[in-house]
Amino acid sequence: MTESAVGADAQFSETQWRSLRYLNLYRFLLASLLFLASAGLSSDFSPFLYEYSRLHVSVTAFYLLATVLAVMPLHRWRTLFNLQLSLHVAVDIVVLTILMYASGGLRSGFGVLLLVSLAGAGLVGQGRLVLSYAALATLAVLGAETYLALGGEIEPHQFVQAGLLSAGFFAMAISARLLAKRVLANEELARQRGVALANQTLVNQRVIEEMQDGVLVVSQEGIVRQHNPRAESMLGLREAADAPLADYSAALATRFAEWRSGAVGELEPFRVDASGLTLRARCVPTESSERDVLVFLEDMGRVHERARQLKLAALGRLTANIAHEIRNPLSAISHAGELLAEERREETQDRLLRIVNDNTQRLERIVRDVLELGRRDRVHREAIEPQAFLSSFLEEFCSKERVDPMVVNSARSNCPPLCFDRSHLHQVLWNVIGNALRHSRRDRDSVVVELISPDAAHFELHIRDDGEGVPAALREQVFEPFFTTHSRGTGLGLYIARELCEANGARLELVDNSPGAHFRIRGDLSGDGKSC
Repeated sequence: MTESAVGADAQFSETQWRSLRYLNLYRFLLASLLFLASAGLSSDFSPFLYEYSRLHVSVTAFYLLATVLAVMPLHRWRTLFNLQLSLHVAVDIVVLTILMYASGGLRSGFGVLLLVSLAGAGLVGQGRLVLSYAALATLAVLGAETYLALGGEIEPHQFVQAGLLSAGFFAMAISARLLAKRVLANEELARQRGVALANQTLVNQRVIEEMQDGVLVVSQEGIVRQHNPRAESMLGLREAADAPLADYSAALATRFAEWRSGAVGELEPFRVDASGLTLRARCVPTESSERDVLVFLEDMGRVHERARQLKLAALGRLTANIAHEIRNPLSAISHAGELLAEERREETQDRLLRIVNDNTQRLERIVRDVLELGRRDRVHREAIEPQAFLSSFLEEFCSKERVDPMVVNSARSNCPPLCFDRSHLHQVLWNVIGNALRHSRRDRDSVVVELISPDAAHFELHIRDDGEGVPAALREQVFEPFFTTHSRGTGLGLYIARELCEANGARLELVDNSPGAHFRIRGDLSGDGKSC
C-alpha cells in the first residue's frame, strides 16, 4: 500500500469505519433474508415472479457471498475506505435492480431497499461520492424500467413513478450526507471537549492531591465516594471509597449528621486519635445530580502555627522597637533615681523616689518578658531529669521569692525524662508557680506541684493553689497578653508560659478549680531518656 493511500485513510475516524461495518452487517442480514425468500419459500409466498426463479436464486446467492466477503475484512483491513464503500453500493444497486426487474418492476417494492442503501451510504460516505451513488441508482432504475417498457411489460405512467423514486434517491442521499456532517462535527466537538475535560480532570486531580486540606466527597447517606491522600493522613487510615463516613471517623460522622439536620452552622473541631490531629470540618453542598457534599478537613495545628508565625513576626518588630524606644529612657530614669537617692531629702521625696523606682522596675520586667517571648522560636529541646530539675528549681524559686519552702509542696513520682527546652521549662514554671503563689493563702502546702506520667509517651505537670480560683467569666482571658488581676502584675506571665509550652510541643491548660486555680502542662517524654 502506498503512502498516499495511508494518508487518505488517515482522515477517516473510528466512527466512520464502525458505521461502515454496521452498514455491511445490515447488507449481510438483507442478503440472508432475500436468499431464504428465493430459495426456501414456495412460489405462493415468494416476492419474486416464478418465471425468474433461477435468476433471483443465483443473484441472491451472489449477494450473500459478496456481503460475507465485505463484512469479514473490515475487522482488520482499514484501508481504501471510499473504494470499499463504492463497491458495496454498486453491488447493492446492481443486485436490487436485477431483483426489481425479476419481480415485476417498481411495484415489487425493491426501490425502497435502494433508498435504504443510499441513506446508509450518505451517512457513511463523503462529498460528491454520495451524489454519484444516487445518480448510479437513478440510471439503474430508469434502465430497468426502459428495458421492461421495450418488452411491453410496463405501463407509461410507471415512468413517472421511476422519476419520483429517482428524485427520492437524490433527496435521501443529500439529507443523509447533511445529517452525517452534523454528526461528525458534533463528534469532533465532543472529542475536543473530552480532551479538554480529561486535561482539566488531571489538573484538578493534581491540585486536590497537593492540597494541604483534606477533601472528602460524601453522599447524602453519609457514604464517602472519593477522598484525597491528605484526608487519609489526617484521619490516620487508608480506606477505600464507597465506605461509610463512620468508618473514617466517628466524630466526623456525628458532626456531618448534625450539619445535615441543620442543628449547627459551623462544626466544632474534633480530635482524631489515629493521627493525633485536631481537625475542623467544613461542609459545602454541591449541585451534582446526587447532591453530594464536599467535606474539607483543616488541621487546626497548622492554623495555629500560621497564626503563631504571624504573631511572632509582629512580636519581633515590637520587641525591636521596645528595646530601642523604652529601655534607653528606662535606664536614664533608673540612673537618675539612684543619684537622687544619694542626696539628702525629706520623707515626701523618699516616697516619690520609691514610686519612680517601683514603676521603673515594673516596666523593666515588661520589656524583659516581651523580649523573652520574642525568642520563643529558639527551641533546643533536650532530655531533662524531672526529679533533679524540680528540686533545684523549687529551691531557687523559694530563695529568690523569699517564700517558706513548706508553702510550695512538690509531689513527684518516678517519671521518665522530659523532652523540653531547659530554659523554657524554667521560665514556664517560674511564671505559673509565681502566679499560683500570688493568689494563694501562703500557708503550708498552699501551692502543690505534682508530676505524673499518664502514658508511656507523655507527662503531666499539675500546679494547684488554695486561693479563690479563677472566676468563670475570666477563664477565657487568663492567657491573653496584658490581662492581670494583680496590681503589680504585667499580664504577660501566663501568656508567655503558654507560648513557650507550644514552642516545645506541649500544652498549658486551665483545669477546673479544685478549689483554687489548677493549671496543667502536658508534654512529651524523652523516648530513650537521652535525646528528643
